[in-house]
Amino acid sequence: MESFARVGVGVLVNRDGRVLLLRRSNVHGDGTWSAPGGHIDRGESLEQCARREVFEETGVTIKDIRFFAVTNDIFEAEGKHYVTIWMSAEYESGTAFVAAPNECSEVGWFDRSELPRPLFVPFHNLISGKHYPLNALQGAPKFGYR
Repeated sequence: MESFARVGVGVLVNRDGRVLLLRRSNVHGDGTWSAPGGHIDRGESLEQCARREVFEETGVTIKDIRFFAVTNDIFEAEGKHYVTIWMSAEYESGTAFVAAPNECSEVGWFDRSELPRPLFVPFHNLISGKHYPLNALQGAPKFGYR
């Protein structure tokens, strides 16, 4: 196990009540579904990272990017520990497609009450209430998964 935690950024992209998700492939969490995201680059703002990762992975551009929550994510089997900073954004333009085939195998828009399975640990932690601040999801559209 690594002796330190890494920082990741996850992005909940909203479009007409649906959320943009991708199936991870060839990276840790292989085969699981998650929101777009990744490592923050040196000197990059959270908003810049969110915009870059969503576009690099899905070809979608986003707007109205804002901080949403933080999760503390431990991957026991892989010996990894991440702190994920979650950002929320609105769809701006583009047709979602697998723009990073080395990182994901499928991309799609999903109703929050009908999420695909299995879920990536950070995304599961977020929607099951294991996040900071504890009231981050108050007033937000509900996810049907618990």
